[in-house]
Amino acid sequence: MRLLHTFIPLTLIALVPACGDDTTGDDDHDHAAEPVDPATAPRAPIDRFSEAAGTLMVRDGANGLPAANAPIDFDQAPFVTRGLGPDGASVRYYNFDVQPTAPAPIYVLFRDGEDAPVDGQLNVVDAIPGDPGYNDLWQPVKVTVPADYVANTITSFAEIAEAGLPTETLDALVNCPIVPEGSTATARLGGGDAGLVQGWYDGEIIQYFHFGEAALAPTAAGLVPTSPIYVAFNVNPDEEGGGPPSGFVTEEGSDQTHNVIATVPGDALYSPLWAVNIYDNADFDAVSDLASALTANILVDYAAMVNCPVVEVE
Repeated sequence: MRLLHTFIPLTLIALVPACGDDTTGDDDHDHAAEPVDPATAPRAPIDRFSEAAGTLMVRDGANGLPAANAPIDFDQAPFVTRGLGPDGASVRYYNFDVQPTAPAPIYVLFRDGEDAPVDGQLNVVDAIPGDPGYNDLWQPVKVTVPADYVANTITSFAEIAEAGLPTETLDALVNCPIVPEGSTATARLGGGDAGLVQGWYDGEIIQYFHFGEAALAPTAAGLVPTSPIYVAFNVNPDEEGGGPPSGFVTEEGSDQTHNVIATVPGDALYSPLWAVNIYDNADFDAVSDLASALTANILVDYAAMVNCPVVEVE
């Protein structure tokens, strides 16, 4: 599956898997490297809930989070939440935990003189969950390979760097959380492919979702833009057992929270990376939209930055 066909040169919203190798057909190589078949290549183990990878969602043996490298069903709690949009409309979004504001690079290979990615080539990343510098939100980097390059000869960033291939960082961001093989997250705003996309990491296959509910671009400082969300927990964060471990307050007999997002896809300032503001749960009933959330008693400003792509707006 190739997502870059919608990614370059038009919207830069989608990603394609890539691979890497240190041979580019240059005369200074003793022999040509062979392409690697993604179907038979080793798979990189993925764990989003280790202490190194998780912040709000860390496996502790009692919270029921999936084991390392086990498929994750993101269509069940605590990975999906129903909240409110700025106008009070019900919205649904996935929870991919805390992410940094510095995007990670994802390398997309183009043959010299061509304006479309190498057909069949998987994109290359240099970090997976738990690695320093990992982020679900990636900034694509165009890598120019020789005109006779064979797809999936390159399967790692180290090979790109060793070969000294020309690169160009693009003014775009894509939201592509790396997850264990077999994971599912079936909802997408406006439909679209919800399947997994393959890529390369250090010579091994990884897989990721793609969320393209809005075009994203880095800020002038080169960071992922953020948008506010206002949330209430069953136990306020200044009380014992309070904050995220206690879960969000919901309406009685419902999964509807009064977590209010400040922007939705289509708004100029929308971003799936949300700055979390925690309001007093005593104000839960009074909060029904952004205007009322802004008048609530805010207990903690900017508690975390979380990746929560919106997949439904009623």
